[in-house]
Order: sequence, then C-alpha cells, then structure tokens
Amino acid sequence: MDTVLSLRDLTVEMAGRTLLDRLSLDVAAGRIVGLVGPNGSGKSTALRCVYRALKPTAGVVLLDGGDLTSRKLRDSARSIAALTQESHTELDFTVEEVVALGRAPHVQGNRPLTARERALCRQAMERLDVAHLAGRSVLALSGGERQRVLVARALVQEPRVLVLDEPTNHLDVRHQVELLSFLRGSGLTVLTALHDLNLAAQVCDRLAVLSCGSLVASGDPAEVLTPELVRKVFGVDATVIPHPRTGIPQLLYDLSPAPTGLRTAAEAPSEGPHE
Repeated sequence: MDTVLSLRDLTVEMAGRTLLDRLSLDVAAGRIVGLVGPNGSGKSTALRCVYRALKPTAGVVLLDGGDLTSRKLRDSARSIAALTQESHTELDFTVEEVVALGRAPHVQGNRPLTARERALCRQAMERLDVAHLAGRSVLALSGGERQRVLVARALVQEPRVLVLDEPTNHLDVRHQVELLSFLRGSGLTVLTALHDLNLAAQVCDRLAVLSCGSLVASGDPAEVLTPELVRKVFGVDATVIPHPRTGIPQLLYDLSPAPTGLRTAAEAPSEGPHE
C-alpha cells in the first residue's frame, strides 16, 4: 500500500526541552493511524509539524515522498486539512459560512462557490449532523456542535490527509460513534491523536504510542495495547479483553486507591450544607 505521509526523525526542541525526539512514522493511503500517549507525550506537537503550525528543529515531513516545506502554504492546505485543539470560531459566521471556508485553499480571489462546491458543503454538513444548523451562528452552538462543524469544514477541503487532534472532544457518545464510524468507512488517509484508548483501538488501523516525546511502540491495536505497555506508559493497570462482536481489544481499567495527598469525597471533611 502506498505511503502518503511520512515523518522522518522528527525532532522538536523548545525552551531547552525536547518535545519530540526523532519520531519516524508512516501513514499509508486510506489508513487511519492514531497517536496515543499521556499528556505531554508529544502527540499534538507531531501533528502541528504535519499541518505546518510548527517548524521542527530537525527531521522532515514527507507528503507523497516530497518535503512538505518545499510547498507553498496554500498548496499544503489543499492536501492537508486539520482539526486542532486550538480551533476557535470567534467571528459571527453562520454554520454554512464556516463550512464553506474549507474551500478557501481552492478558491482564487472572491470567486463564488460552484454548484459542486455548494453540494460538497451540504453533504459534509449532513454527514456530521449539522445541516439543520446551517443558518445558525456558530457562536450560539454548543462545544460538541462546533466540533462537528469544524470537522465538516475539514472534509470540504477534500484533503489527501486529514489531521485530527482529539476529534471526539466535546462530543456525546452518539456523535463520537458516528464520527469514528464515518472515518472508519470513508477511505480517507487520517493521522489522529486520541486520548481514549478504547476508541483508538476501534477506529485506527495502526497505533503509535508516544512517551516523553519518543515512540515506544507501534503496530496494530492488538499488538500495542497490552497490559504491560499500558502500565509502563500510562501508569495504570488494565485488563485487555476482545470486543464480543469485533474482537478488537478493549481495556478495563483497575481503579487504585487515591494517590497520597488526595482524598475521596467520603474522606474529605464536611463543608456543611450549601445555601
């Protein structure tokens, strides 16, 4: 299978700290690769290098075998669409206007959208269950609704690679499942960071586990998600069982006593009734 995106010895150093240390990773066409790891492990840093919000200290990001930095930013945006954790929609645009912004890298000047592009926007809104919000201001939406609007905007770019940083943030269970099911069946090439290991196992073809900026394991979810690795990287004990229908590994976490210095609600002193 052809490799679309490659990270080669990607290193990011900032303020005397190494945020990413010689990360190498391939993403094949039509596959979903997930970055997982604790907070601060380098997941978002790696994604920022891919969508060019951050310049690596060393190493290179290759798109179709060519150095991504050799392309103009507009050309990169035609090939790579990103949903970031820092995505904000502070302007009082309607949902359909925000989604239509996904065509910006493809549009010269003030050219209006073509009939095909308008249909593309409608289809993306329908896929993400926001078509009924088309005329609403994005400022009036819930966090989950905004998240779905921004995913729709990314789809409208028609990218070669879709980069998603915690795409299930703010989404309720139904919309988490619908989004990941869509990605699973879409045929898109996706690089995503996910906190939820069970969701990552369900949607990703391959997982790359990061810890302290370094790659510690990669492979399919069944190879990677072992109790030993989860204990070593995440510091928790877990039992791994196959999903009864799909056989995909799922983790059952073993809850430990509260760490020293933290008290449970039962142990905490009473503050008296609230008025």
